[in-house]
Amino acid sequence: MEIIDLLSLTYEELETYLVENAEKKFRAKQIFDWLHNKKVENFDDMTNISKEFLLKLKETSYLTNMELVEKQVSKIDETTKYLFKLNDGNFIESVFMKYKFGNSVCISSQIGCHMGCSFCASTVNGLVRNLTAGEMVKQIYRVEKDTNERVSNVVIMGSGEPFENYDNVIKFIKNITNPNGLNIGQRHISVSTCGLVDKIYKFADE
Repeated sequence: MEIIDLLSLTYEELETYLVENAEKKFRAKQIFDWLHNKKVENFDDMTNISKEFLLKLKETSYLTNMELVEKQVSKIDETTKYLFKLNDGNFIESVFMKYKFGNSVCISSQIGCHMGCSFCASTVNGLVRNLTAGEMVKQIYRVEKDTNERVSNVVIMGSGEPFENYDNVIKFIKNITNPNGLNIGQRHISVSTCGLVDKIYKFADE
């Protein structure tokens, strides 16, 4: 049986998952709220979910988490760089930036990269794997937890080529723009690419 990364599911996928597990669709709003507003890291914190279904959640899914290993804070403008350790032992970086128009987070979309851009250190050791949508979302939530600040802008320009991880990036964007969650406006999200033209056109049509 496949164990599902619950934080990676879009709202619609969460509804489907619930129906397949003999639960009502309305539970999706409750669980999405726990994941993306209250940002729980433990199933037992979902206090309005029955014990029986919590047990089923634990058996069929997991909650993505990551450990804060190191952070560096600029003495000039308080820009903060984070090093996170993932469940499988790999590491990724994220950056928190404060501006007059709001707080921005630059997130990674892959562990490493194989595009070979000479100006970018991400490509030095090649591509290890894609990040899940949940691992991308979790970078924002860990930064918000550490800073006690709300993130209003997201830049997908950390390690990796976002359009090489297209499907997970789209799911990530759907989750952070969902009105039941962070509800970040699409104009507040930037995707940086080295130029995968077919994916650029595809993204424009989403």
